[in-house]
This record gives sequence, C-alpha cells and structure tokens, in this order.
Amino acid sequence: MKNLNLKVIFKYLRPYKKEFLYGALALLIVNILSVVIPLEVKNIIDQLQNGFSSDFVISKSLWLILLASCMGLIRLFSRQIVFGIGRKVEVNLRQKLFDHLLIQDPEWIQKKGSGDIISRATSDVENIRRLLGFTVLSLCNIVLAYSFTIPSMFTINKTLTISALMIFPLILAIVSMFGGQMVTQRKAQQESLSKLSDLIQEDLSGISAIKIYGQENAEKKEFNQYNNAYRNSAIKLARTASTLFPLLQGISSISLLILIGLGTYQLDSGFISIGGLVALILYVERLVFPTALLGFTLNTFQLGQVSLDRVEEIFKNKPKILDRPNSKFLNGKVKGLLEAKNLTIKYPGSKFNSLNGINFKIYPGELIAIVGPVGCGKTTLAKSLGRTIEIPENQLFLDEIDVKSIKLEDLRKNIAIVPQEAFLFTSTISENLRFGVPYASKGLIKESAIKAGLIDDINNFPQKFKTIVGERGITLSGGQRQRTALGRALLVNSSIVVLDDALASVDNKTAAKIIEQMRERNNKTILMISHQLSVAATCDRVLVMDKGEIVQEGIHKDLVKENGIYKKLWERELATNIVKS
Repeated sequence: MKNLNLKVIFKYLRPYKKEFLYGALALLIVNILSVVIPLEVKNIIDQLQNGFSSDFVISKSLWLILLASCMGLIRLFSRQIVFGIGRKVEVNLRQKLFDHLLIQDPEWIQKKGSGDIISRATSDVENIRRLLGFTVLSLCNIVLAYSFTIPSMFTINKTLTISALMIFPLILAIVSMFGGQMVTQRKAQQESLSKLSDLIQEDLSGISAIKIYGQENAEKKEFNQYNNAYRNSAIKLARTASTLFPLLQGISSISLLILIGLGTYQLDSGFISIGGLVALILYVERLVFPTALLGFTLNTFQLGQVSLDRVEEIFKNKPKILDRPNSKFLNGKVKGLLEAKNLTIKYPGSKFNSLNGINFKIYPGELIAIVGPVGCGKTTLAKSLGRTIEIPENQLFLDEIDVKSIKLEDLRKNIAIVPQEAFLFTSTISENLRFGVPYASKGLIKESAIKAGLIDDINNFPQKFKTIVGERGITLSGGQRQRTALGRALLVNSSIVVLDDALASVDNKTAAKIIEQMRERNNKTILMISHQLSVAATCDRVLVMDKGEIVQEGIHKDLVKENGIYKKLWERELATNIVKS
C-alpha cells in the first residue's frame, strides 16, 4: 500500500503489544482452523464414496460443528482484542493531542484555525482508530489467509490451484493503481471538511457581526461554495470506491468459475476427487471474500493514513515559548520589581521592531500608566511580560531575575495579564471568576468580584453568581466582561497585575475606583496600559510610548506642561469629553 508508514503505526501500537500479540495469536488459530475445516470436508466426502453410514455422518457433522464453533468464538475474541486496541488508541491519542494543543503558542492556534484543529482531534482521530483496529485486523487476516490457504490448495491439485489463482495478480495490480488516486481524493475531502468546520466555527462566534452588517447572504454563499467543494471531493472518492469494490469482487469470482470449469474436466479424468474439488471451491471462496474486502480495507487504510499524517503534523509542531532546561521556580514571595534593559522585539516577517530598545524600572507597589498612540507597542510589552511572545535573553527582569530563566508556570502565576478582549467560558460567573484557582472558596470569589467592581452587577442578576454568561460572555456587557476577567486575575493574587486596556469599556469613575481598591488592599505592582488618560493621571508615574520606544516619563502634572505626545493625547481626551458632554 502506498505511503505506508509502519514506524508511525508501530509507535501507536507499541503500548498494546501484549494485547496485539494475543489478538494475532487468536487470528492465527482462526486461519489454521479455516484450513483444517475444508480438509475435513474433503476427507468426509471422499470416505462417503465408499459407502454411506449415518453414524459416520453424525459424528463427523458434530466434529465440524465443534471446529466451526471454536473458530467463531476465537474469531470473536480476536476482533474484540484488536478493535479494543483501536478504541484505546483513540482515547489516549485524543488526550495526548489535547495536551499537546494546550502548550502551543496562541498565535499558531489562531493561524491554523480552530475548525481545522477540531476536525483533526475528532474525525481524524476516529479514522486512525479504524486504521489501527479494522484495517490492521483485515490486513493480518488477508496475509494469513493467503499464507495458509494457497499451500493447502497445492497439496490437493497444483494445476487447478494455479489456474484459479492466475487472476489474483490482476487484483493486486488494480489495487495498486487505484491506491494513489484514493489517497489524493481522501486528502482533498478531509481538507474540504476542515474548511467547512472553520467557517461554521467562525460564523457562530461572529454571529452578531454578521447580523449587524447584514452579511447573512454572503456567508450563505461562502458556505455553499465550501459545501459544494466537499460534496465534489466526496463524490469523486465515492466514484473511485464504487468502481474499485465491484471490480475486485467480480474479478475474484472469475477464479471460482475457472475452478468449477476446469475442475469438472479434472474430475472426469480422475485427477481429483469430489472431496478435493469441494475443498478447493471452499478455499477459493475463502480467498474471494478477503480479496474483495481488500478494496474496502484499502479505502479505510487510505483514510487512516491521511488522518495519521494530519495528526502527526500537529505533533511535529513544537511551541517556540518553552521552559529552558535550566529554568527555575522563584524562591519566596515575589516583590514585584520589573526592569527592562534595551528590550527589543521584532515579530517574524516584520520590517520594523515592535519594541525598539526600551528601558524602564518599575518598583514594587507602584502604579504605572503606559500610554501612547495606537500601534506604539503597548500590547507587545504586555505580552512580553507574560512571555506569551518570545523575548531575548537578559533584557527583561523580575526581581532582578531574567524572566527567561523562570519557569513559565511560576512566571504567569506571579504576573496576571488582563487583556482588552476578555475571554469568558460558557459557564457561570462564579466558574469564570475562579478559573485560575478552581477550588477557591465562595468568600474569595466574592472578594475578587468586589475588588473588580462587579459585585453590584452580580447582585442584580436573578441567579447571582450562578448566572450563565453564555458563549464568550455574550450575555454580559463589555464592561461586565472586562471586570469579570479582572476579578479572575485578582483572585489568583499575583504580585503584579498588567491591565492591557482592560478597563476600556468601564467608565472613568468606576475605573479609578477599581484601581484605588487594588492599590489599597493588595499593595500590588500595577501596570495600566490605557487610552483613558484621566485614569492615568492618578498613577504614580506615566510611561509614554511611541514607535516602540519610551519617549516620555514622569507624573501627569509635569507631562501636560511639556510639548510632547502626552500633552497632545491629554488635550485630545479633554476635547472628546467636552463634545460628549
């Protein structure tokens, strides 16, 4: 079979080699019995030529029933074992795949497409299960059937055996010819299905935007194109399969006709007994089924092989952001001292640095505002603090320790980053708040809601903390979603909190109150990336960024007196507030 990767298949079967050996042994016994039974039939028929005996017939019939029953039970046992292995591989592979996805970089997941990944984690894993269950069993059975049956046929009559099997090389040639075509068609079908999954996933997530802009018809048209592409690829594969399977079965049946035709002549000439001819017919029929099944086995194999390649492609992708071999956990409580030394970050494929040699020192307990025009590098700075993007060595430090030498788990436990786009899970407010601390008490959950300025909103909900927020928090307002995400970060009780425009949907008065509560009750180091300069005005210091650099630094009252970016941004905000009022 084309593109057969035995190493990968053995890798998945290795943990179950003992069970597989039991299944193979059972299959071996089944095939031995499958050879023995026609020989017994031959002997019985030949002995009956010398005279009929009811006792002989009854005893031999019972003997054949016993052999057939044993063969059936052992076959059932072998199938249960091998198919069971397929199910175990499916469960473990899906778990392994999920675990692997959780360590991937967010950018890779977004670029790959969640629909495509979901397709690989579900339908492709299911296809691998069939490959390692049905296909492996079928291929082993075909090999054993030919290995035992053909020598037994030669012992009865070489001429008839050769004549009956002359057609089988043609079958193998046809299988080989159709193999590559089916691989290509199966891969095209899987890719079309992934595109469909991607579109459905994306449209369901963005259903509000579709309705706001009235793009239902455009999305229907795009779905129709993808759906038709999937249909066409499925029809092409079905045509190939529907041509191959009957063709194999028809050619296989020709050997039976050849055997009957030539066998009649051999019988008349005395070269073969009636029992021998019957045994050969039984043997050929035994080969016809697995040979005809070879087409279906091929189809299942090609499907599994394509899926195996698609899943292995995910496993081959290694995240760029990993713990270094010498990474260590932080000792003791983190003070909250942050320092950047010539921090420079450039995204792959970009012509310019997103952060261009910035330097700063933020002391424990400080409230720092980071402001600047859109695209100046504020969000990149926030991502670098939590290492959700890769950063150079010896350029960013936490408590005078290079963050790249700190275990990622420990770093992210001590630096809580709250993004502007707050992601909430389809669960209760309570479950979302304690996502970072799953076993947090009700008291701690309530306290985090109070700190985030969310408690009044929660009390107004009929179900209070048990209110279901819907997919991505759709039932909450923008401000409520942001405050829920903030409460979730505060519950973790990190020493450093980074608010990446996380209060953009909250009014200035509420935002200032939340910030003040965070300072008074926790003595945290807080970095507030924001466009709300009225809130930034209350901070200990303000860092002003532009084109990836820190161009101004100081307190609000001094910065508004300088002719710089901060003054322009402040005047623009004042003008905007006047217009709104």
